[in-house]
Amino acid sequence: MKHEKGNSYFLMEYTSGTKVVWCKSVARQLGVVPSVVRAKFLEWVTLVQLSGIREVRRRPGFHDELLKGRRSGQRSIRLNRSYRAIYVETAMGEVELIEVTEVMKHDY
Repeated sequence: MKHEKGNSYFLMEYTSGTKVVWCKSVARQLGVVPSVVRAKFLEWVTLVQLSGIREVRRRPGFHDELLKGRRSGQRSIRLNRSYRAIYVETAMGEVELIEVTEVMKHDY
């Protein structure tokens, strides 16, 4: 765990050199999602660490997409039909998770 500006961040780094970080609020969100969603999230994190974010974006299973509007500059991955993880890629090559959110059908 890494501390920065009063926030706690969870940091994981592997062979690709890509760091994946998330704050306590994302860790809390992961604590209440179904275990299947949490497992898919951790699978994505591991793949990013091993292969790099650009390589994982090519995989169709996560439906990685650039967001628009108020979330311009952010990206999302689908963890299942109801849950998304929102992240940004920093200038230093880190992937920072912003939130894990449940998407309601009427939001489409």
